Amino acid sequence: VPAAWQRPYLNVFKHFRVEEWKRSAREGDVAALTDARLKGTVYRIRGSVPASSYLQLPRTGTQSLGLAGRYLYLLFRPMPRKHFVVHLDVTTQENQVVRISFSNLFKEFKSTATWLQFPFVCGAAKGSAYDRTAGTARRDLVGAAPADVRWTCLVLDLHSILSLYLNRRYSHLKSVKLCSSLLVKNLCTSDLVFDPGVTFSEARHTDLACRGVAPMPREMAFPVPKGEKWHDLYDYIRFPSEGSKLPYDSIQKSCPGPAAVSEDPVQQLPQPVTLTKAVRDRLSLIHQITSPKAVSAPW
Repeated sequence: VPAAWQRPYLNVFKHFRVEEWKRSAREGDVAALTDARLKGTVYRIRGSVPASSYLQLPRTGTQSLGLAGRYLYLLFRPMPRKHFVVHLDVTTQENQVVRISFSNLFKEFKSTATWLQFPFVCGAAKGSAYDRTAGTARRDLVGAAPADVRWTCLVLDLHSILSLYLNRRYSHLKSVKLCSSLLVKNLCTSDLVFDPGVTFSEARHTDLACRGVAPMPREMAFPVPKGEKWHDLYDYIRFPSEGSKLPYDSIQKSCPGPAAVSEDPVQQLPQPVTLTKAVRDRLSLIHQITSPKAVSAPW
């Protein structure tokens, strides 16, 4: 259970004062800039070799973030036509360090006792040429991000990932390493499920809080112009998907966001996912699903 200072959520970049670079490290082409769409500061990490350009928290490998929140929220945008890599080092209750990596460089899921590698499938704006062809062409699914890749709220259930894939119990997040090429707005940890499609007024008039669901904190939110809907502008990916018993072998947007399902805020909860044919086809294009308890030899 997170300590009191980590509740109800922790704004990681703010807490560790990333902009001062005293408790974090950067290597290669890492720059803070103002993003016109998000109306705020984002960090751009770019370079031809991911291992050579990165933003890392904490500063050294001997330190630990010690963040115990079940969910890690990464607000980021892969750079168009580029590849990126993210490494998360987590510590189990048995004091074992496990690396969870995801990237659109990875072609298939790989697993050892201490390392999980997930392919990340970048989505595209709805109705775009990429969106229309992605269901039929494998080469468009795994690989460099499309030209119109969107800002994404990625929610990683670290507890479930360790449990499903390695049968381990999650303790805390030790470190984060964001490698080129991507833009990142922020990181957040929490035991709550934040749904960006739910407004604060809706939350006040429902029992969402009792069910562990809350609106996205304002300092973590993406801007939504009046008359627009969050899920029409951005991607929301929860991994593993709520209610899924079968572990997936890639991280991707599996269905429309909760707000796209119903206007009733009580129904805007992450529901067990019923995969559409298009999504099943997409999953089948990616290499065989690996059993959660099957541990392959080191590569």
